[in-house]
Order: sequence, then C-alpha cells, then structure tokens
Amino acid sequence: MELKELEYRPVKVRGHFDHSKELYILPRSLVDPEREAREAGRLTSHAENGANVITPFYCTELGVTILVNRGFVPKKKLKPETRLKGQIEEEIDLTGVVRLSEKRKPFVPKNNAEKNRWHYRDLEAMAAATGAEPVFIDADFRSTVPGGPIGGQTRVSLRNEHMQYIITWYGLCAATSFLWYRKFIRIPL
Repeated sequence: MELKELEYRPVKVRGHFDHSKELYILPRSLVDPEREAREAGRLTSHAENGANVITPFYCTELGVTILVNRGFVPKKKLKPETRLKGQIEEEIDLTGVVRLSEKRKPFVPKNNAEKNRWHYRDLEAMAAATGAEPVFIDADFRSTVPGGPIGGQTRVSLRNEHMQYIITWYGLCAATSFLWYRKFIRIPL
C-alpha cells in the first residue's frame, strides 16, 4: 500500500547490482528530451531501438533486493559482455523514481519469463524470476555510467502535439468536404 503512494517519487538507495540476473524490457527507444525537442512536430523520427536493462539491486541499508531499471541500451549492446565497462561491481548510491506494475496493453505480447522476454513491467513475475522484492526503481540520468545503460528513461512530461492534431483533422475535414461537394452538389453541365 505504501508503494502506491510513492510512485514517481524520487528515492535514494545504497547497495550493489547482481548482473547475473539481468532482465530486458523490449522493444524500447531511447528517451532523449533534447532530440524530442528538436524533432517536435515532425511526422517521422529516427529513434534507436533497444531495451531497458532491469537489474536486481541489493540494498545494504534495508537488507532487501529490489529491481532497478538501469536504463536504455541499443540492441547491439544487449548482451552484458558487450558493455563490461558499465557493469558496476562496487557499492554505490543510486537515485531514481519508484514505479509500479503496468497492465498489459492490447496487442502487446505476454511476458515470457523462461526466455527472458519482457514487454511490460510485471513486478510480481520479475521479482519471482530474480528472487527480488516487487519494488521497482527507474534510475535517473545521473546514474549513467560510460559504457553502461543510459539512465533517466522515465517519461514524466507529456508531448504537446496539438498543432499536429489540428492540422491533421481539419485537413481531413476539408478534403472530405471538397469531395462530398464535388460528388453531390456540383452538377456537371
């Protein structure tokens, strides 16, 4: 019950990662506010495809293991041996925001714990697969380590694309009105 009240709240924990039990939520694209600001209003974007790396984190002060979304890695860096510099072994302080389970959306495949194929956050299943508690933190951008996952993948702001919607729907309305007029009102001589 207490966790429900903490969603999106910043927290700080101290401990170390257990990289042997990493989980991957995919497909995901990199959340990059600067790129999104540059590309705002464009019809297409060139987002890089990859995954979010979820790693069990043993909290030394609390004596429990939780799940941490360390951040985004491109598909070519999905295997841990391709990002050895980013595999932190020592005890660290970590800041992030608490997140809750997600419900599976329509047309999203079911998670497959046996194959380590995750498509949405299911804290109970992820905790059972790793032996952690069903507590999940999205690490912030400051947690990014060179060669490791890019933190700060929590989207807390909504995109403002109202102008794009206005142009699209009024444009469709104008086109439909023109075609209707041409077919039913205008009588050929």
